[in-house]
Amino acid sequence: MRHFKYFYKNFTMDHLRQIEAKIYPDTGSLLPEARRWKKEGKWLVFTNGCFDLLHRGHVEYLAKAASKGDVLVIGLNSDRSVSRLKGPGRPLVDERSRAMVLASLQFVTAVVLFDEDTPERLIEAIKPDLLVKGSDYQPGEIAGGSSVLARGGKVETIGLVAGYSTTALLEKIRKSGDE
Repeated sequence: MRHFKYFYKNFTMDHLRQIEAKIYPDTGSLLPEARRWKKEGKWLVFTNGCFDLLHRGHVEYLAKAASKGDVLVIGLNSDRSVSRLKGPGRPLVDERSRAMVLASLQFVTAVVLFDEDTPERLIEAIKPDLLVKGSDYQPGEIAGGSSVLARGGKVETIGLVAGYSTTALLEKIRKSGDE
């Protein structure tokens, strides 16, 4: 009996494999899944970002986004994309590690990498029902928003948790090194 319990636990609870299965290296690898979800009538929610240092603000934002649908897909800026957007020295954490941390969240269905500065092409390809970003964006300036709206989807913003940002965290780390 003990052997069966060990086998069953390892067979059903291979967490690392489950996390890795949520990570898609590019849009093309995600498309069959996105089509399947749509065919099954699932409400697909999409958001994107760099998620360089995952913090409470990110987790609360992503949990709220996930609660708005059946499937949460996160478009994750590649290392090259983050470097172009944020400057030299960024990202602090490589794309594979950032993807692993995001995919480990129970409410995240998929994490897909994109190399462009915006996820517009990714959004057009997977056709989410809802596109969400933080409230630091205006709905009209959200990349891919017009294509989602043109298909009858929705674009929404979610309030951010005050005091939590990667920039603020980096500043706090810098100041602590000066002491």
